[in-house]
Amino acid sequence: MGEAFARRLVAADHAVLGYDVEPAKRAHLHAIGGQVAEGLTEIARRAQPIILAVFDTEQVEEATDALAAALPPDARRIVLCASTCDPDRIAALAARHGNIRFVETPVSGTSQQVLLGNGVGLIGGDAHAAAEAALVLDAIYPTRFHVGAAGDAGRTKLAINLILGLNRLALAEGLVFAERMGLDGAAFLDVARRSAAYSQIMDVKGDAMLARDFAPKGRARQTLKDARLMLDQAARVGQQLPLLEVHAAILEACVREGEGELDNSVVIEEIRRRHRRA
Repeated sequence: MGEAFARRLVAADHAVLGYDVEPAKRAHLHAIGGQVAEGLTEIARRAQPIILAVFDTEQVEEATDALAAALPPDARRIVLCASTCDPDRIAALAARHGNIRFVETPVSGTSQQVLLGNGVGLIGGDAHAAAEAALVLDAIYPTRFHVGAAGDAGRTKLAINLILGLNRLALAEGLVFAERMGLDGAAFLDVARRSAAYSQIMDVKGDAMLARDFAPKGRARQTLKDARLMLDQAARVGQQLPLLEVHAAILEACVREGEGELDNSVVIEEIRRRHRRA
């Protein structure tokens, strides 16, 4: 996702200063037209706004605390957090530092969809800061919605991802079911796309599932991380999510099989593994 952001910003003639803990990713940033910072201190001092695209809530908290500590006296920075996180902890983080104007900016969509300008930005928190960062947000999210206070964008993303993940799992199960009954998978998918069962996930993941092409666009382990966040939120509000529990169990099985770094469409492989001959 960070590469997709960088590419869109460079294409929109923004100067991009970035940092990643992995040297290969820093070299890649330079290759696509960005400048490589020496670390978060340089990012804090030179970049405005700052986009965070890291793995989980802990990394967001760690990076935000480091940025706040590195800022010169009286300096303030807008931080746009694109990671999918624990909404309650993000709400607390948004209020933690007086020199950080924290805006949630997770996206509904894959990195490829963001690269093509089709990702939908979910904005939560400081609306004035989001307005000041509009040129950057325009570049990465041509379509976006301000959904509420800090934490609400994460809550929106989790609810959307719950539906999306179940659509993906239902497609996987439907494709396997069709194949087990002797239907041609590609022909069936073509019919399904034109049926009342249609969902966008058929276009995004269907052909790859049939081809067993699991080059990662959204990794299974990250989808499992998000599913666990959803289940944690559901427990806090006392809501059972039985279908999500099944999805999480299937993702856990994929991770146990060593498929955690593959695309989340690899859930179809776990469905295939559950075949029992009559």
